[in-house]
Amino acid sequence: MYKIKLYNNIAQVGLDEFDENYIVKEDIEQEDAILVRSANLHDINYDSNLKCIARAGAGTNNIDIKTCTEKGIVVFNTPGANSNAVKEIVFAGMLLASRDIYGGITWAKTQENNENLAKDMEKQKKKYAGTELNGKTLGVIGCGAIGVQVANLALRFGMKVRGFDPYMSIEAAWNLSRYVKHDSDVKDLYKNSDFVTIHIPLNDKTKNTINKETIALMKDGVKILNFARGGLVNEDDILEALKTGKVSTYVTDFPSPKLVNQPGVIAIPHLGASTAESEENCAIKAAQETMHFLQYGNIKNSVNMPECHMDFNSPFRICVIHHNIPQMISQITNGLRDDNANIENLMNKSKNDIAYTILDLDKKASANTIKKIESIQGVIRVTTYQGGNTL
Repeated sequence: MYKIKLYNNIAQVGLDEFDENYIVKEDIEQEDAILVRSANLHDINYDSNLKCIARAGAGTNNIDIKTCTEKGIVVFNTPGANSNAVKEIVFAGMLLASRDIYGGITWAKTQENNENLAKDMEKQKKKYAGTELNGKTLGVIGCGAIGVQVANLALRFGMKVRGFDPYMSIEAAWNLSRYVKHDSDVKDLYKNSDFVTIHIPLNDKTKNTINKETIALMKDGVKILNFARGGLVNEDDILEALKTGKVSTYVTDFPSPKLVNQPGVIAIPHLGASTAESEENCAIKAAQETMHFLQYGNIKNSVNMPECHMDFNSPFRICVIHHNIPQMISQITNGLRDDNANIENLMNKSKNDIAYTILDLDKKASANTIKKIESIQGVIRVTTYQGGNTL
């Protein structure tokens, strides 16, 4: 019986994915897995039994990735599950930035006692006139699941689109329209875009991607949109650029006290993925990732472990999380000699300093063999499976 701990209200349609082999609740101890949306997990005690954390969403800033990796805890996210919702709100942001719709609505709300409203609004509307998206150039930084959808939709609005992503996956490349110009140097994107929208993860390398130096490369009056993560844009630099007119509008899904009442800032209270459909899609995907890992050891959509999944057709499976160093596979396979077990299938994948090895055997490995593998220097965690179940 697997124990799943909930840290947020996860959509019921996702929880319904779990069958009778799972106990799913908030108040549970020695959990095998955690399902979370936005709750902060940095200060929790990571139980020794905890095997994985599934984030029902894309960003994982609320999870201590470093500690999880050191303990052999797989962290999943759900890329693409909320991409349609975010794509739609990006275009809402672009329209709000192009035409002062919000200003016009705010003015209209003050006119409830104005008997000459019809005449006055014809005079007033000039103050809220804007520009069209058609013919403008959109620069998309990060062509993953969301960036690709944004880029493709922009073409249908009659926009010219440039994309930059040195790490684009094969799947994303297949889905991206051939009419999107690929910039190998992000400086070219900055120099030629009327709008810049950013869709990359936040980490030490990407923090403050939009700053005074990158803004200086952009067109005068550029409009910048951030529906990815707040830390990607330097707030002090964006406010200075708004004051000088270098940036005409900054649309962000991550308000802060420093930003909310500043001219030129359209601050949206983190509504990017807040649709019923998105929450359900994320919950289903998070549940499925959790089940496939707990029952079969397969890893898909992990932020700290390599992608590694293989059909489980053998009687017994061993999965090893270990450091990505030489001679690990030979040491692991040598550990099986005393059991006279035949390796029917093997897969090894790596991601940065971490590697993951799946070994399917024709017979069950002994407890002594598992201890030998666990004692190998560089091994972080060993998990065994039989007939699709964790032992």
